[in-house]
Amino acid sequence: MLVTIHQPNYLPWAGFFHKWLISDAFIILDTVQYHKNEWQNRNRIKGQHGAQWVTVPVSYRFPQNIMDVGIAAPNGSSNWARKQIAAIEQAYVKAPYLELYWPKLREVLQQPWQRIADLNTAVICCLGEMLGCQAPLHLASRMETDSTDPTERLILLCKELGGDAYLSGQEGRSYLDREKFVDAGIELWFQEVEAPVYPQLHGLFISHLSVIDMLFNLGPATSEIILQMGEKRQ
Repeated sequence: MLVTIHQPNYLPWAGFFHKWLISDAFIILDTVQYHKNEWQNRNRIKGQHGAQWVTVPVSYRFPQNIMDVGIAAPNGSSNWARKQIAAIEQAYVKAPYLELYWPKLREVLQQPWQRIADLNTAVICCLGEMLGCQAPLHLASRMETDSTDPTERLILLCKELGGDAYLSGQEGRSYLDREKFVDAGIELWFQEVEAPVYPQLHGLFISHLSVIDMLFNLGPATSEIILQMGEKRQ
């Protein structure tokens, strides 16, 4: 049973869903420290003038965990969601598959979210359904495992689900303790992917955007293209 674990990014890129698609279980790691200016509250789309950020304003106090970070301006006050919805619609109004996917995602963004982890999890589930991700999704905050050691935390989470293999991103090669995985009887795999090139709106191709860029431009073909991005290696 192959388990993958990832922090709850906002409007993640295709590589995030590649891990989910090739795994048997996916754990959202919302119990680790939130880091400013990373991917938990923002991502990029492509507009008429190139890549542009879409950002959710957060209220963060160091060293809060992701699950405790609030949205600074919940829907209905500063209307951050309304502005984002307008930006996405303007960027993709001519995309061939916008109307196939956008109404459901727009409905998610319009909900009165209070915490960034809840918003991100709902967005991830919505996009995962569109992409055909079938592996069960779990929240670390609802599991009993707790450890401050990066490697031991992952091992304990895998064991709680009965996993005997763990799929890490490439960055895991630099910090995971391989011997601990061996001792725990868990195979350690690393994701190796190459961002795909595909038809986009608005001029020259830009890589590593939110997966919505692929969905709106490619439609149902997106899932198969994501699966072909790469593989897992030890």
